[in-house]
Amino acid sequence: MANTMELEIFRYQPDKESEPSFQTYEVPFHKDWVVLDAINHIKDEIDGTLSYRWSCQMGVCGSCGIMVNGVPKLSCAVFLKDYYPKKIRVEPLTGFPVERDLIFEMDDFMTKLTEMQPYIIRKEGEEKPLEEGEYIQSPAELAHFKQYSMCINCMLCYAACPVYALDSTFIGPAAIALGQRYNMDSRDQGRDARQEVIASHEGIWECTFVGDCSRVCPKNVDPAGAIQQAKVSATKDWYHSVLVPWGKRNVKSR
Repeated sequence: MANTMELEIFRYQPDKESEPSFQTYEVPFHKDWVVLDAINHIKDEIDGTLSYRWSCQMGVCGSCGIMVNGVPKLSCAVFLKDYYPKKIRVEPLTGFPVERDLIFEMDDFMTKLTEMQPYIIRKEGEEKPLEEGEYIQSPAELAHFKQYSMCINCMLCYAACPVYALDSTFIGPAAIALGQRYNMDSRDQGRDARQEVIASHEGIWECTFVGDCSRVCPKNVDPAGAIQQAKVSATKDWYHSVLVPWGKRNVKSR
């Protein structure tokens, strides 16, 4: 059995080259190594010019998202043994402009996340004074939205989303799921403000429910499910604000 593997890594250094390329490295094969271990080995022992993101190495921070053989993965959570002895191709997440090697721009995602207002909003005059303590929730109320609060902003769902690949104006899975998380929170009163973004042309109605976003999510957040719930909620809004009043007017006119 060979004790090495090959990693074919996407390289792009805009200060030196006009087009990206791939460079192949041979790394030691260890059953307990993840792809990030191999990339770190390349950086430390073979090629110090390689650029990439990572932080916690525990599948918590979400910073090490990459494409592994065309599939969005956290490099700290995918083992070499799952691909041995074949070559592994490593690329930056698709759908985002590349800055250098495996590092891509996050500005678009961060802007959309900010537009979603991902925090608890209270109506003016209804904010509880700090001295009165925290807002109490029952276990059932927490369970209602907890799944959608597990997102680590790794952006794997964006790389997997065929809609975002074709139209980057789409708000996207993670941002919508996070908006839905706060809309379902019993302590929050900011749904109307978020709904302008969630139910906009670039929001939930762009989703074709392929479901790849949920399949690649390392935390089982199920953003596809959150989007479908948001569609149901928005449809109820339309029914009560448009169809019911229209029906009442129609009855009166007879």
